[in-house]
Amino acid sequence: MAPHPYSALATLIALAVCAWTGLLVSRARTKFSITAPAVTGHEQFERCYRVQMNTLEQVVLMLPALWLCAFWVGEIYAGIGGLVWSIGRVIYGLGYIRDPKKREAGFILTVVPTVAMFAADVVSVINFLLG
Repeated sequence: MAPHPYSALATLIALAVCAWTGLLVSRARTKFSITAPAVTGHEQFERCYRVQMNTLEQVVLMLPALWLCAFWVGEIYAGIGGLVWSIGRVIYGLGYIRDPKKREAGFILTVVPTVAMFAADVVSVINFLLG
């Protein structure tokens, strides 16, 4: 099997972004005295929590799309898609924490590469099966 360094690096960065969101929640729990299992209590904590949950929801879609893209479409495309996704998640998170209305740019940078990789995966697999 050929190595996939760009996809692997993109995956590692995405995992680091997920860890960063967990750290945000942990720090907010301490700062605002929100004890587990509570997930409400202070608006800033709730924003951090939503950033973490939204990121976890998105990474579940992105990672399979990324690795399918690496195998079926191309390693460089998968690496770029994953990197853009991670940049988008950081922009999303910082924007959401400041003001939830400021999350759109990060959301777009998250959704577009995931949808693009997924669409390319579908086309590549169908083309293979048909031909």
